[in-house]
Amino acid sequence: MLELRNPHSVMAALKHRPDDVREIRVPAGKPYGAWADVADVARSQSISVVAQQVDAGARRGKKTQGKSERIGIATAIVSEHPGIQTPGQLLSAASEADQNESGLWLALDCLQDPHNVGAIFRTASFFGVKGILLTRDRSAPMTATVYDVAAGGVESMPFCLVPNLAKSLDTAKKSGLWLLGTSEHESTSYVDILPDRQWLLVIGNEEKGLRRLTLDTCDVVCGIPPQGDVTSLNASVAAAIMVARLSPSA
Repeated sequence: MLELRNPHSVMAALKHRPDDVREIRVPAGKPYGAWADVADVARSQSISVVAQQVDAGARRGKKTQGKSERIGIATAIVSEHPGIQTPGQLLSAASEADQNESGLWLALDCLQDPHNVGAIFRTASFFGVKGILLTRDRSAPMTATVYDVAAGGVESMPFCLVPNLAKSLDTAKKSGLWLLGTSEHESTSYVDILPDRQWLLVIGNEEKGLRRLTLDTCDVVCGIPPQGDVTSLNASVAAAIMVARLSPSA
């Protein structure tokens, strides 16, 4: 079970899989803001809404070791999203698409930070990405943090956790996708890549980037050349730039 604290992630779960929302917990009294809407929708679907007492210090946020700690005062208990069982199912739309049709899928190769994973889900959902492959091992698990940072993106984005990314990338190629890797050491710029085909964009680990086998499997590799003194980007920021570039409307 997950304990979600972002009302937008909870509202998305109520929309897409209400049977998996077990309980909404709100402060005693009338909920406010987005949580009021969550409580109303939950009650309309006969989902338990529990009022709980929250002390004044927790409502304002308390000081812990000299730092301000924000305390969530409303939560929801939600089952984990099961995802799609196999890469073939996730990529089936690619094999059925016209060869001249553009589209975008993502693959995350051993990302460690759940905040990055959640942010990528949010970006992917915003830009209409078709689906996401995620490595199951040596990767950030799909915790409540991922769901909350995604702000509903996990619920609307098809995804599949895979034990072997190399085999999944091979399945993607057989489905008609072109594999695009990213590397800070690559001289080919992302601006030279056009949204003119079915792409699968592969994002690598925050520290090490793409693994060698993954990199060798890609059809094309590109980078985002720095324009200032900082020479690297957060993984989710780099992914957002690439997704915006490769979206069919770009």
